[in-house]
Amino acid sequence: MVDIHCHILPEVDDGPTSWEMALEMCSMASADGIEHIVATPHANDRYTYDREYLNALLDRLRQQLGDTGLSFSIGCDFHLSYDNLQDAFVRPQHYVIGNTRYLLVEFSNFGIPPQMTGYLQRLLDGGLIPVITHPERYPGLRNQLQRVLEWVNHGCVVQVTASSMTGAWGEQAESSARWLLDRDAVHVLATDAHNTTRRVPVLSAAREEVTTTYGADIARALVDDNPRAIVSGKALPYFPEPLTKA
Repeated sequence: MVDIHCHILPEVDDGPTSWEMALEMCSMASADGIEHIVATPHANDRYTYDREYLNALLDRLRQQLGDTGLSFSIGCDFHLSYDNLQDAFVRPQHYVIGNTRYLLVEFSNFGIPPQMTGYLQRLLDGGLIPVITHPERYPGLRNQLQRVLEWVNHGCVVQVTASSMTGAWGEQAESSARWLLDRDAVHVLATDAHNTTRRVPVLSAAREEVTTTYGADIARALVDDNPRAIVSGKALPYFPEPLTKA
C-alpha cells in the first residue's frame, strides 16, 4: 500500500513531537503493509514550509531507518489560501508531491466559500492536479457534497481519510465518506497520520471496510493502484465519472 498524506516528519508541525515517535510511526506503517509514504508537512499561515529543510529532515529519517523497505517522497498539506495559491503559480514544484503535478489541497475548517471552485480551476488550468484532502471531515462541506462531484468532474482527485471509514472521525464523517464512495467520487484513502495514538499510519482497516462494501478491486485502487500512480506522476488507473444520483 502507498500513503500519500502523512505527517511523518518530527518537530515541524502538529505531527510527531520527536524522532522516536516518527520512527515508531514508520514501524507501524511497515507492519500495516505500507511500502511508501509521502511526507506532507503543513504549508499554511501557522507552519512555515521550507522544502529544502524538510527534504534534509526526510533524508535524516531515511538514514535512521536504514534498509527497512519503506520508501518516501516529499509533498505538503497545502492550505488553499490566496497567498499560497499565488506562490504555487510561481514555483509549483515547491509544493507538489515529489516531481509530479499532484498537489494535496486542504480547505479551512471554518467554511469553504464559493471562490474555492475558481481557485481549484486555476490550479488545473496551470497544469497542476489538486488532490482534495478529507472532504468528509469539513463541517461546512458535509451538506454540500455535490460540490465535490463538481470538482471531480473538472479533474480534481479526492482523498478520504482512512480512519473516517472506520468511524474514528464520527458518524457524520463516515456517512459523508460513504456518500462519496457510493457515487464513485473517492480516488485515494490516506492515513493523514500525526502520531502513534489516535491518528495512526494504518490503511489496512479501511481497506478491509471498503472491500466488504465496495469490493476488493476498488479497495486495491484506493490504497495501492491510484496512490502509486500519484507518486509516480502517472494518470490514475481508477477515475470513474462520478454518479449524480440523489
